[in-house]
Amino acid sequence: MEVDAGDDGRIRTGTLATATAHAFTAVVGAGILALPWSVAQLGWILGPFILISFAFVTYYTAILLCDCYRTPDPVHGRRNYTYIDAVRALLGPRNEVICAVLQYALLWGTMIGYTVTTAISIGAVKRTTCFHAKGHKAKCGVSGNLYMVIYGGMQIVLSQFPSLEKLALISVVAAVTSLAYSLIALCLSIAKLSSNHEFKGGIMVAMVDNNFTEATSTKVWHCFQALGNIAFAYTFSMLLLEIQDTLKSLPPENKVMKRVTSYAIGGTALFYISVGCMGYAAFGNDIPGNVLAGFYQPFWLVDIANLSVIIHLIGAYQVFSQPIFAINEKLLASKWPTSCFATIYTIRLPFTHKGIGSVAGMLERLKQAKLFHIDM
Repeated sequence: MEVDAGDDGRIRTGTLATATAHAFTAVVGAGILALPWSVAQLGWILGPFILISFAFVTYYTAILLCDCYRTPDPVHGRRNYTYIDAVRALLGPRNEVICAVLQYALLWGTMIGYTVTTAISIGAVKRTTCFHAKGHKAKCGVSGNLYMVIYGGMQIVLSQFPSLEKLALISVVAAVTSLAYSLIALCLSIAKLSSNHEFKGGIMVAMVDNNFTEATSTKVWHCFQALGNIAFAYTFSMLLLEIQDTLKSLPPENKVMKRVTSYAIGGTALFYISVGCMGYAAFGNDIPGNVLAGFYQPFWLVDIANLSVIIHLIGAYQVFSQPIFAINEKLLASKWPTSCFATIYTIRLPFTHKGIGSVAGMLERLKQAKLFHIDM
């Protein structure tokens, strides 16, 4: 593999393809499955308009951030390895603290959401199998506590990868699975729409069935919840610089990252609009919060979609958690530089070109410090 020792002496192996995989994994999340419900709350006029508007806002902010990786010159300036580094360089220490709190709170919230969503998806697979075996009226209750514990254990193992660069393969798999369940949801919605022979839904905000009167306060709450779902679905900018830091220096990182941004946001917007609108057209105001929950047949295809959600969220969790791991390990290394606990142990995976070895000294690997590294 071609590597690049940048002007800071750090070897980077990231390319357009790997950065695009990271970006797709970060942007295209399980939130896409809630978009049909969100469109239903906003109606046919505001729903698609909001989806397109948020895509443009995300693209615009991402393009601006691409030029913040190096300052003051976007091509030859000093590197800002993280989003917080860029805030410190451009806005000063005071804004650094504020933005750090907001960024890490959002990252933590996303990680918690992914854990809960994964448990729900695992439960959905088990419930679908139960319905197929015992009928749709069977009681198929599922507890997600055990699944969340198992998911957490898997993340403990995967967290030993030292950086996003080492997670390239996992991000590719996660990106592919995200496209898989998005396509399945889209195809199932199109099939249901074809069987209905009509487009359902209304043009007004938070339309409901005529036999059901909904309080105005509930309508407003659902509208804001729909806006929050759409905004959350376009999560990307807070991880952009961390992804950009994996790229080789040539061609210039900002130019490559702008291409990555256009691919990721463009593809994401296309999927979001398609799934959101088709799901709403198929179910109308009866759309469930998770569009996959509205399908039981073919059960094997629905199970594949839910399994794809699980696999995607396993990889996406790592993409969002790496900045948190990095800042904590940096603090540990600076506070206890000679501690045995802070010693790095590098474990080479089998069937790779490198043997098993160990490296000591947290300070030399401050930017990529891990207590146990898994190297590929």
